[in-house]
Amino acid sequence: MTRRTRILSTLATTSVAALLLAGCAGGGGASTGESGEPIQGGTLAFGIPDDMGCIDPQQVSSNDNINIAKQTVASLTAQDPETGEIVPWLASEWTVSDDATEFTFTLREDITFSDDTPIDAEAVKANLDAIVELGAVAPLGSGYLASLDAVTAVDPTTVSITFTEPSAQFLQATSTHALGLISTESTGLSQEERCAGDFIGSGPFTVTNYTPSTSAELAARTDYAWAPEYAENQGAPYLDTLQFTVIPESSTLTGALQSDQIQASANISPLDQQVLGDAGFGLENRANPGMVYAWQPNHDHPVAGDPAVREAMNHALDRQAIADLLTEFDRPATSILSDTTPNYSDQSALMNYDPEHAKQVLEDAGWIEGSDGIRERDGETLSFAIKYWQPTTDQLQLMQQQLRAVGIDIQLEQTTVADMFASLNDEGNTGQWSNLTRADADVLRSALGPTGLYASNRDTPEADEHLQLQATILEEAERQVEVDATVQALLEDAAVVPVFQLSTTIVTTPTTHGITFDGSSRLEFQSAWTE
Repeated sequence: MTRRTRILSTLATTSVAALLLAGCAGGGGASTGESGEPIQGGTLAFGIPDDMGCIDPQQVSSNDNINIAKQTVASLTAQDPETGEIVPWLASEWTVSDDATEFTFTLREDITFSDDTPIDAEAVKANLDAIVELGAVAPLGSGYLASLDAVTAVDPTTVSITFTEPSAQFLQATSTHALGLISTESTGLSQEERCAGDFIGSGPFTVTNYTPSTSAELAARTDYAWAPEYAENQGAPYLDTLQFTVIPESSTLTGALQSDQIQASANISPLDQQVLGDAGFGLENRANPGMVYAWQPNHDHPVAGDPAVREAMNHALDRQAIADLLTEFDRPATSILSDTTPNYSDQSALMNYDPEHAKQVLEDAGWIEGSDGIRERDGETLSFAIKYWQPTTDQLQLMQQQLRAVGIDIQLEQTTVADMFASLNDEGNTGQWSNLTRADADVLRSALGPTGLYASNRDTPEADEHLQLQATILEEAERQVEVDATVQALLEDAAVVPVFQLSTTIVTTPTTHGITFDGSSRLEFQSAWTE
């Protein structure tokens, strides 16, 4: 067995360089608006545009809700945002078997849940078993635990986790909020109770009030003393209170920041970011690893799922023009994975901008241009809806124009995150517009595998075979082969249409400091403070 107290998450040199370049407005683990000595106390209000109605860290899957829930839990490990290295958090050390089927963690002895009960091996077992039982309502965590065999509490501070097949991705998974720990008693609560925030966590903040679609209020734990080693603040949070306020309208969100009704947000439009930056507001940017923003068509839909339509879409998009509508740090997709993700490789040759080819593909499939420029076949118009809840209206509108130029009509329907998730796999759905953040190539399996949140009904057995294999391989070069084969098979089938890769920019008032990113570009408020 291999003993490891720190394990490097294998970021390719090019990916590290790209990540650091993308973070040049502040970067990786640097914090927002560093200025003087931190001040203890006070309240920080953070603005978000939407809320899916759940803040259980093991059930959430939308970025804004993740950023709320993440503050309430600690995980076995953490991922250093500067190096990608897996470092201790609740676990002080671990061993991994050579075939990646057995992971043994040694827990710190000074860690407690917010009700002062100890965090022990039995609590780890209760959490992992509960996540498996939650199944599809814990889409990220249950995917990370696929092929879990057993969790054994060897003694109060030692837990052994075994899998029926190699799980090369699991160590990085232990650094995520999705495997963050709540108390043993809390694992027995109903899904609804947990979503409402009625759980006992292990992190630096506790939930004091949650009103879905309105706000969440968290209180700092004064006894918290086990932050990851990369955190600037190794003790209790500087803040007394952390508030998340739902403000759906973009201009209102910006106005709330300008008027100090909120002190920070990661959802300010690119144009407003520039204006606020010029006015002295803090801008902290980091590239998001994981799956880029992409269209996942429902392959069973008679129009959106048509192979010719999928292929045409893949080549009708001028991705650089779309990325130009974002910040200077955002880039066009060159793969299904962003270029800051371990095991990324450039696959842009399979998704080149060629509108004439797109037109010919549609012509060959019998989609004939009508008098209004929109194509038809056998009396059916080449038109379908794309529903979305994310702040990507400008990018989708440009996609709409580019697709119309080759005869594809997409109708944009903005909805809420709650409604989107509630109807995601309804009969007749056309597809999913989404991205997924994770600093591991196994994000492909989380988003596109059999346990993924969205069922695209694709029939790509070759891609599925490689997708499962990549999750079992520890050796870097061998895993790279399987990741590349997965991405190539999906792109050749146009099963996924990648568009642009995202970065996150935190905008803060001049008197707000210390909000940081973790290794997956999720937000951390452990070191945040206000003047």
